[in-house]
Amino acid sequence: MVNKRAAGATLAVVLGAGMLLAACGGKAPGNASEGNNAPSGGTTGNGSNEVVELDFWTFWGSEQRRPVIEKLIDDFNKSQNRIRVKHTYYPFGDIWTKELAAVAAGNPPDVIINDINSTAIRAEKKQNVNLQEFLAKDQSIKDRFYPELWNTVLYKGEAYALPFNTDTRMMFYNKTLFKEAGLDPEKFPNTWAELEEAAKKLDKKSGDKYTVIGYSPQYGGFDWGSIAMNFDGGRNWFDENGKPVVNAPAKLEAMEYVIANADRIGQKNLDAFKAEFGSKQANPFIAGKVAIWPNNTTFYTEIRDYGQGLDFGIAPIPEKTPGSGHWSIGGGFVIEIPAGAKHPAESFEFMKYMTDVAAQKYWAEKNFDNVANIKAAEDPELAKNPIYKAAVDNMKWTKVFPTPLNAPDFQKLIDPQRDAAILKKTPAKEALDKAQADVENLIKQNTK
Repeated sequence: MVNKRAAGATLAVVLGAGMLLAACGGKAPGNASEGNNAPSGGTTGNGSNEVVELDFWTFWGSEQRRPVIEKLIDDFNKSQNRIRVKHTYYPFGDIWTKELAAVAAGNPPDVIINDINSTAIRAEKKQNVNLQEFLAKDQSIKDRFYPELWNTVLYKGEAYALPFNTDTRMMFYNKTLFKEAGLDPEKFPNTWAELEEAAKKLDKKSGDKYTVIGYSPQYGGFDWGSIAMNFDGGRNWFDENGKPVVNAPAKLEAMEYVIANADRIGQKNLDAFKAEFGSKQANPFIAGKVAIWPNNTTFYTEIRDYGQGLDFGIAPIPEKTPGSGHWSIGGGFVIEIPAGAKHPAESFEFMKYMTDVAAQKYWAEKNFDNVANIKAAEDPELAKNPIYKAAVDNMKWTKVFPTPLNAPDFQKLIDPQRDAAILKKTPAKEALDKAQADVENLIKQNTK
């Protein structure tokens, strides 16, 4: 378990040191002497002395993230005189639609941040650039990254992107509410059964109305699908041979767990309570309305900014049974070159820089993100913050699942059956059997 109060102090030291260094003119996060392989002066990849301008698209436009990404771009530009990168921001809901239109029009950006799980899908559709030509010159680059993340960028054994960042889900819990319920605030439940027993004690009601809900799988960032993966020993919707396992016995157990929780609290109560959730300043966990809140570990920054005084802990996702594994799920983003980009060699130089140790460490410091570069992620200075260290330690339980090439839209077939089961419109086993059959049929249609 991790204590928030120590975390707040150590994070201030880490961030304060970084800002002091920058103010005093110390090494920039991307200084070539720190191992970023930044290109030095000389000719460009096409043999010209002209400066190559690259257009780099991201969806990082928030007050927190935009200054960080633009600082890294500025550091790269100052580190050499051959390549100049400009940042173009598009909202998360628009960026990839605009990119596909630009690729189709023959005028794509030079570099873009994209979804990690669908990298192979884009490669199959020839929407991104094969990086093997560049990786052949430095085969050690792949060793920078966690193997689980490196595997997501491969299509037919070749890389089409470089991992940039990832995340992991853990359990945030309110220590004050634990104490009030007679629970040990330093001992989070180890199994899902233990969690449900603790949740019952954490519930509070005023008459028939809940004022505090201990825990619901329908709240937070670890839903039934993630629980099903956890119950099934870290296996998602497909086995190692690519066969769908949507109706595996462990998946049914997970569904029954979620339904039992909803039956205990009452689906109408869960819906009514959720309807009261407001903006992030009034997040139900931060507001003390929900005692246990699973989320990716960057949720800490929300607590830091809006939950002053909240006494909380963080713990791994429970196990189904002792020893079965605290399996969690992650996602993340890659940095890649869209198909048709005019300066792939220079784009790759920038990508190398952005995924090397110094740039990745700076991103992690400022955004509290899990980064893809192992050395940066496990930096001892960052590990002084116990919550950040917990997130890094949790990577050993974290699975990332690339979208299957032969069933890219499979989730749309599972979700309706999930809803039908939870709302008692269809028995759980029947719903999962239907989802299994639908996914199998989708694969058959896509492999004809």
